[in-house]
Amino acid sequence: MPKVLIVGGGAAGMMAAISAKNHGADVTLLERNNRVGKKILATGNGRCNYTNINLSIENYHGNNPKFAYSCLSQFGVEKTLEFFERLGITPAIEDNGKVFPLSFQSSSILDVLRFELEELGVEVLTDAFVMDIKKGKMFKLTLVDGRIIYGDRVILATGGKAAPNTGSDGNGYELAKRMGHSIVDVFPGLVQLKLEGDIFKQIDGVKFVGVAGLYSENKLIKEDRGDILFTNYGISGPPILQLSRTALEYLKDNKDIKLKVSIIHNKTKEELYDYLVFRFGFMGKKTIEKGLIGLINKRLILPILKELKIDKDKHIAYLSKEEISRLAKILTDWRFKITGSKSFKDAQVTAGGVNTYEIHSSTMESKLVKGLYFAGEIVDIDGDCGGFNLQWAWSSGYISGENSAY
Repeated sequence: MPKVLIVGGGAAGMMAAISAKNHGADVTLLERNNRVGKKILATGNGRCNYTNINLSIENYHGNNPKFAYSCLSQFGVEKTLEFFERLGITPAIEDNGKVFPLSFQSSSILDVLRFELEELGVEVLTDAFVMDIKKGKMFKLTLVDGRIIYGDRVILATGGKAAPNTGSDGNGYELAKRMGHSIVDVFPGLVQLKLEGDIFKQIDGVKFVGVAGLYSENKLIKEDRGDILFTNYGISGPPILQLSRTALEYLKDNKDIKLKVSIIHNKTKEELYDYLVFRFGFMGKKTIEKGLIGLINKRLILPILKELKIDKDKHIAYLSKEEISRLAKILTDWRFKITGSKSFKDAQVTAGGVNTYEIHSSTMESKLVKGLYFAGEIVDIDGDCGGFNLQWAWSSGYISGENSAY
């Protein structure tokens, strides 16, 4: 019976512990916080979007996204749903494929995992911060308080650097480096974007349903739609989070990248121009400021007119065709320069991590150190918003746990 030590008691670590124990190993789970699963409680706005039935390999990113395929095919969505149903989680599936516990409480997922660890007799050590790892005949883990723990196998499931208040501060990368592994540059993924401009304090908090797209040299790279929110530093909302990884990758490589926002997204520029001509046809005596009320959020009117250099008090009757055309353009295609993003503190996931070319994709075992395994966000794999990152945690956790037990 191999002694398996799992470093990190998040989603991947708990799944790895349950899997390793179920496959016959003697398991100790080491968590630096005073309780396991802290980050799970914050997922899905406290509702825990724990997988997505529309999962595909296209939802994953990294230097080698296809690396995720083996784990995801061995322990995919169906097995995840079965696993959690057996533990007591009834799934609630939303239109976009997102799966939540029917209780709509993140604590439900955490509770059933904790109960299972207890039931199986997994030794859980909290306040156990691993600061060093060495490999001789056995693995030797040194804790910050001086304790030393030995094991036959080690699974590193420490998370990345996102949400450091939950304990993910990048320490796992240091442990991986000590074992000879290289780290692909890490940066925030699924994070709000900072934009260039001086209008954002004025429009902070303005929310609308629209389309956001990334353009490089005027070519569309990626787009997403949904609730978009202007903030005092730039922009947020689910579509922005989905685009953020690609945007930051382009910035990191010093490539041209712009954000296009369509406030009115159900009409083309030409259709909107025709509609504005029609609309303004019976508003000649109104000022343009008043003429836009009821079409777009009131707080956007003055910043947009200022950007277009159109006097807010100009009567609609005196608007030129060129001015109406520019108005139609900005409402369907408002471009911003992306200057960066919020920090890891605000990010939902970490992009980058342990180099996947140094890990066996089918077992999650290190190619460099026999008996060393990886699971979850520490690896250079990250998913889109919508349950894909937790699915990676379950899949890689299960597979690393199972293989570490032999």
